[in-house]
Amino acid sequence: MAQQEWLYGLHALEAVVKREPERLIELFVLKGRDDERLINIVNQARRFGVSVQFCQRRVLDDKVNGEQHQGIVARAKPGKAFSEADLDVIIEEHNQPFLLVLDGVTDPHNLGACLRTADAAGVHAVIVPKDKSAGLTATVRKVAVGAAETVPLIKVTNLARTLKAIQQQGVWVIGTAGEATQSLYDCKLQGPMALVMGAEGKGMRRLTRESCDELVKLPMMGSVSSLNVSVATGVCLYEIVRQRGMS
Repeated sequence: MAQQEWLYGLHALEAVVKREPERLIELFVLKGRDDERLINIVNQARRFGVSVQFCQRRVLDDKVNGEQHQGIVARAKPGKAFSEADLDVIIEEHNQPFLLVLDGVTDPHNLGACLRTADAAGVHAVIVPKDKSAGLTATVRKVAVGAAETVPLIKVTNLARTLKAIQQQGVWVIGTAGEATQSLYDCKLQGPMALVMGAEGKGMRRLTRESCDELVKLPMMGSVSSLNVSVATGVCLYEIVRQRGMS
């Protein structure tokens, strides 16, 4: 495991300085920028003894390979890595666990957007396979605008096996697939539940699809055949939120 990582973006660093300030090693801040949110991050970090350097923009750009850093970059200790054992604890801790499973989502912007929506919808954990999936990079953290620090991202070795295990713990696994015959809106989406979303274009892998209790699809009224995975995830999660709120 890496001994340090680079973080950037106002939302991501606000979340870290609020929840895990002990992770911060050093802050690099754009010289001359007078921004209240940025100054608050700097002041809070200094309270925990974090070194702060004010730099020219090109220095920050170089540290994050040209990504949009919003004038603040941090060198930090790695965050907690969640395991399959943590997933068991999360399921046991909640009367109606609400999980999001992403099968083969490799784009960090999509993963970050899914984490952001998962946090907003009250998802207890996001599950991804260790292979063929985006990891918790600085880009993911920035796009997630703080949700990467609040929603556990659990990497599992064998996704199909994990789905079987959570089914044995009473979690209903519902997958989204274009070939499904049942609409999302005709399905009962209450109780302990895991929503499985596949990669854009390819969808879920065969073993993942076969491990689901039920398959649903989003009705497509126009000429496009599919939605961006993060958009589709938001639609599905909030239909579950709506139905759970009615129960």
